[in-house]
Amino acid sequence: MLRINTLRSWLVKLSPLNRWNLSPQTLTKTTLSFPKPGIKFQNHVFSSASKTCSYTTLCDSSMIRRGLLFRQLLEKESSTYTYLLADVSHPRKPAVLIDPVDKTVERDLHLVKELGLKLIYAMNTHVHADHVTGTGLLKTKVPAMKSIISKASNSKADILVEAGDKIYFGSLFLEVRATPGHTLGCVTYVTGDGPDQPQPRMAFTGDALLIRGCGRTDFQGGSSRQLYESVHSQIFTLPEDTLVYPAHDYKGFTVSTVGEEKLYNPRLARDEETFEKIMENLNLPYPKMLDVAVPANMACGLQDTAEPVQAASSN
Repeated sequence: MLRINTLRSWLVKLSPLNRWNLSPQTLTKTTLSFPKPGIKFQNHVFSSASKTCSYTTLCDSSMIRRGLLFRQLLEKESSTYTYLLADVSHPRKPAVLIDPVDKTVERDLHLVKELGLKLIYAMNTHVHADHVTGTGLLKTKVPAMKSIISKASNSKADILVEAGDKIYFGSLFLEVRATPGHTLGCVTYVTGDGPDQPQPRMAFTGDALLIRGCGRTDFQGGSSRQLYESVHSQIFTLPEDTLVYPAHDYKGFTVSTVGEEKLYNPRLARDEETFEKIMENLNLPYPKMLDVAVPANMACGLQDTAEPVQAASSN
């Protein structure tokens, strides 16, 4: 029996079932099975004169069938994830970038061009304090592209969104959910619900919900009580198989699920009173980029003279 359990543990660690890079707790409770057809990982490296940026591509046949092309990209210095989504079933192949970083704009544009996409939106989940957004720089290089951020953030962008708005790219869309608490203007972008939308759903949570954590609440109008309510009412109410893609990760994880975070998040799986005490006693250092990043990000990463409008329209 000991040999069987040891062999089982070894197989679980190596199993291709762990395509989402989930935690050991989840893996050890997972029944071994063969991977779904059409799911594979590919490693890519983009080189420039100054540096090399690596990223991992996830290809899921269920997403491709519904027209969604998806890429997760990493900016290493701030451990920021940028997400590229596109409707490749649409003739124009319209694409959006979520949380782009100024330092990796050239990499992102190179990938967009390489894949034959048309970048129409660059979106922020909130006003970041640890890096300068790439939306302003992207606008100088792709003039037809529009920048997006929440109206509640009080920052500048071409399009200011509110809870309930839908951001269309081709026949696919992202639903805007207000998730303040880390900052006043935090939003989560969630892929659409319906037979013509990719399943399982995907939630781009910014800093509101991280994998086994959450964003700090001690600056930029943050509130631990508000963050707890936001996550529990706007994210934890999504289907449990909803994939959670945060703006950052510092431990090597790339994705989680709503069900997993409800069980294992050491902060948000607790009751509200315990959560508030945890957040009050984090004693985190002053963000080293805050004084540079926040003023720049309030202006879309650059001084943007475009007049903002209220919500994104369908293509």
